[in-house]
Amino acid sequence: MNPARLLLVIPCYNEEAILYTTYAKLNTYYNAIKQQGLIAGDSRICFVNDGSRDKTWNIIEELCSRDPDVIGVALSRNFGHQSAIMAGLEQHMDHFDCFITIDADLQDDLNAITGMIEKHREGAMVVYGVRSDRSSDTWFKRSTAEGFYVLMQKMGVPVIFNHADFRLMDRRVLQELGNFKEINLFLRGVVPLIGFRNEKVFYNRLERQAGETKYPISKMLLFAWNGITSFSTFPMRLVLYFGFFNFLIAMGIVAYILFSFLFGYTVPGWTSTMLPLTFFSGSNMMALGLIGEYIGKIYEEVKGRPRYIIEKTVNEQIL
Repeated sequence: MNPARLLLVIPCYNEEAILYTTYAKLNTYYNAIKQQGLIAGDSRICFVNDGSRDKTWNIIEELCSRDPDVIGVALSRNFGHQSAIMAGLEQHMDHFDCFITIDADLQDDLNAITGMIEKHREGAMVVYGVRSDRSSDTWFKRSTAEGFYVLMQKMGVPVIFNHADFRLMDRRVLQELGNFKEINLFLRGVVPLIGFRNEKVFYNRLERQAGETKYPISKMLLFAWNGITSFSTFPMRLVLYFGFFNFLIAMGIVAYILFSFLFGYTVPGWTSTMLPLTFFSGSNMMALGLIGEYIGKIYEEVKGRPRYIIEKTVNEQIL
């Protein structure tokens, strides 16, 4: 069996502090697995600059000038992590046999790529990199991340527990992925929907060697919310349950008022008026806000705007 032609796609956003280190490790590892015959000699590495505000793109251009096996793709602005991944994948769909996506911080162990390639050679169309040990993360990061996966699964989103965006996909899978046209793309949920034979490779999560995480708590919460609302209508169902719960409370208040009226216990007061008014008005606003979130997503989707715009590429002509 001939070795597959592999493209490694690395989305980058403000990664100047670690990019040279990342390239050095990737280049060493890539050359090693090429010599072992695991991948074809013309396999490549693609850095996608997602509108970085630092010198990330300058470094990518420098690496491309030094190494013809490195491809650079620059987006016209910051479109987000998921869109940057899709830009690197779709731009080269017809030129490679399989694709691996990995973050630039290399907290995902490179050695897991060997296992992914082997499982692909055995017939797996998708291979998920799954973190078996997150001891390098803080307790807060670890507990919130694992809680995110549990919550997503409870709401019916088909995510792989402790799997981020470190995965191998066959070209056929990528072609089918191109049929998913939504703007609010959540790859961790979309890829499992495609089907085909899949496997898992387990690895220990490593510490970030330089730079800062691009997913502080605010972005983590936003990412989780986007995943939930893109895949599950359970929050909308909660509005129905909450409305029913409010109805029961209202009936209880009505019963209490009638009881007080019939037995002469009525005491006029501001609290008894404002308390239910505040509670129900707040509940209604929450419900309307949640419904508005879904309507907003529909609005974004029907406009059909592109997920990304590529401003410049480097070393594409060598493909």
